[in-house]
Amino acid sequence: MQRRTLIHTAALAAAGSLVGLPALAQGTWPTGKTISYVVPFAAGGTTDTLARLIGQQLGTALGTTVVVENKGGAAGSIGSEAAARSAPDGYTLLGGTVSSHAINISLYPKLGYDPIKSFSPVTLIGTNPVVLVVSAASPYKTLKDVLTAAKGKQGGLSSASAGTGSSQHLAVELLAYKSGVKFTHIPYKGSGPAIQDVISGQVDMMFDTTVVAAPHIQSGKLRAIAVTSPKRLGSMPDVPTVAESGVAELKDFEVQSWQAIFVPANTPVPMVTRLHDEIRKILAQPDMQKRLTGFGMEPADMTTAQIATFQKAEVDKWAQVIKAANIKVD
Repeated sequence: MQRRTLIHTAALAAAGSLVGLPALAQGTWPTGKTISYVVPFAAGGTTDTLARLIGQQLGTALGTTVVVENKGGAAGSIGSEAAARSAPDGYTLLGGTVSSHAINISLYPKLGYDPIKSFSPVTLIGTNPVVLVVSAASPYKTLKDVLTAAKGKQGGLSSASAGTGSSQHLAVELLAYKSGVKFTHIPYKGSGPAIQDVISGQVDMMFDTTVVAAPHIQSGKLRAIAVTSPKRLGSMPDVPTVAESGVAELKDFEVQSWQAIFVPANTPVPMVTRLHDEIRKILAQPDMQKRLTGFGMEPADMTTAQIATFQKAEVDKWAQVIKAANIKVD
């Protein structure tokens, strides 16, 4: 399913003010052609939220129009493959995640793109842990409650995710592997529809990013059980970490999600540099920093070379986890 949402058209004066500047140094994106910001997940999730926050200001900075396109499915693989096949001309951005650009390569035997070779990194937006949530009406209040209930139920408790192979899926599989308790995984085409079924009680629980879950926790629709970070979050000081659950097997449990922006491989370096610089300015704004930390994210500031190194390490890390837990795509 595709959903195109126009998020910004810059004034002609903004474009005109850049005329005459060195094309490669300042570079204007022709106002007659839009930039497609591909979000490989359904609307309403973390990647979608960030795309809309960044895309609006990026359109102004580049003197053109940025359009968000939601192409969800297969834990970000469908949209990522579409972006990888796009022309490397600076008019396609992709909201990449730990799922699409670190995990999927070890889960899908016939992935239609290489997370490293098919793209060039532009910006690492930030990292954030995921949080285990249940409906506010759920009887479960602690992680021990969840594990005890799962042990006593045929097939275990049901756990929603943004898709098979997503960080939400990996988190519950890692929990099952380390605790020895079974869960029934229920994949969706994005966090938005998945978390709504947790709120309504149709699904028992879900690991999701703090970006998506926090508003529902604050509104009282969801109850936070535990976060997957090494230490408690400043935005959720009363929510214990999984490691604090008192379960010996979970003492080193940690899952970190991350959000980044990529372009197709072979996009001209001056364009990648300009995109990196402009997005870096947007993310450095106090209001944006406040939004990111309010979501429970740890803002990042890396060069494109540092992002490439970070991504390679993540690919290797999750390959080891997937192999150790014997996680397979259905």
